[in-house]
Amino acid sequence: MKFKKTIVTLGVAGLLLGSTAVFSEPGSESDPVVSLSYLNLKLEEIRDYIDEKLDDRTGAPSSGDALVVVELQRGQVLEGEAGTEIIKRSGEAVAIASSLGGLSDVTAGTDIADGGNVPTNHMLIVPRSDGRGIFVTKDKTFVMVRGAFNIR
Repeated sequence: MKFKKTIVTLGVAGLLLGSTAVFSEPGSESDPVVSLSYLNLKLEEIRDYIDEKLDDRTGAPSSGDALVVVELQRGQVLEGEAGTEIIKRSGEAVAIASSLGGLSDVTAGTDIADGGNVPTNHMLIVPRSDGRGIFVTKDKTFVMVRGAFNIR
């Protein structure tokens, strides 16, 4: 008798477990099914969004750790973000400072005030993202830049 009750109990338990496995839906809200093609599409959208935001922020392709050669024309402004390094290779330019100071000329160990001449082959560092940079006063001025910058 006890043996029959055990068999019946195990049978009922088996039917209950089996029915939940048969009637459960794959891809429900709590357990979604995602295909590889859908995942790749979404990842591509995320990559495009990040690239767009980075381009908007810098105004130019990101230079990373490399120095990028940039040709500027008279009247253009190169505005650097905090930590941007600028080396003028040729041409003429003057510094654009802010109320908090100018550009750090690490080659000479000085601070270049607003309107001060930017010397050739001196490394300048923009200390803050507050509009500091250089204003070009001669066509075909070449600078090397490392870091985020905008040209206007």
